[in-house]
Amino acid sequence: MKACTQLDPLVTPYVDGEIAAADRQAVDQHLRVCPPCQARVAAERTIRDLVRAKKAALNSGHAPVGLRARCAALDALATSRPIVLPPPRSTWRARLTPLALAASLVLIVGGAFLYRLTERSSRVLAAELTADHLKCFGVINGVLGTHDEPAAVERSMASRFDWHMRLPEQPDRAGLRLVGARPCLYGEGRVAHIMYRHNGRPVSVFMLPKTTRPEEIVEVMGHEAAIWSAGDRTFVLIAREPPAEVAQMVSFVQAGLR
Repeated sequence: MKACTQLDPLVTPYVDGEIAAADRQAVDQHLRVCPPCQARVAAERTIRDLVRAKKAALNSGHAPVGLRARCAALDALATSRPIVLPPPRSTWRARLTPLALAASLVLIVGGAFLYRLTERSSRVLAAELTADHLKCFGVINGVLGTHDEPAAVERSMASRFDWHMRLPEQPDRAGLRLVGARPCLYGEGRVAHIMYRHNGRPVSVFMLPKTTRPEEIVEVMGHEAAIWSAGDRTFVLIAREPPAEVAQMVSFVQAGLR
């Protein structure tokens, strides 16, 4: 069976369907026993589907003024400050790189039209929020070590979103521990992002104000994204967990979060 490093040059042709039968069989065999590579293939397939399906929108759509201003600011920052990448620390960290890259590509490639597509596509919505989930846990919380008390999160949601909510009580009964909360950019506005850990693994609950969606679960980038609405708010719970675990967390959150 091929090792992860041997799989690297085969991932893109595998996803594109341009791979020899023997190599495809070897990749299939490897993916059956390697969750990190499964996530990498899922992430690359999501990016391919997004770009191919919405190629016309890249040429015909125009980003809103606010989004163009943010992109211009990021471009100015990138050109004024050299980017120095640290050396890889371990094999497992290197394997996470495709997921981080996929998350970035969803934001960069899709930035010009995601603000419209997310209104129609649950898969694109899930990809955008999964990118935020990876970014906030992998970069922001990883660096800052955020930890907020429930009362602080509830005050923040009331002041920033006029959302007078109450977090579910005794989250430890569901294996959850509150990490914190922050607003995330979404389209031309912001969404609430509440961060937990489930038995040590990252879990995000997003709240999108003034929008409703059908209840469903979408698999994207190796994560499960459970979507539901309550009143005029849409909630999305994202976790890299088995569907049964995700369903239990959703039931717990739904029972206590409005």
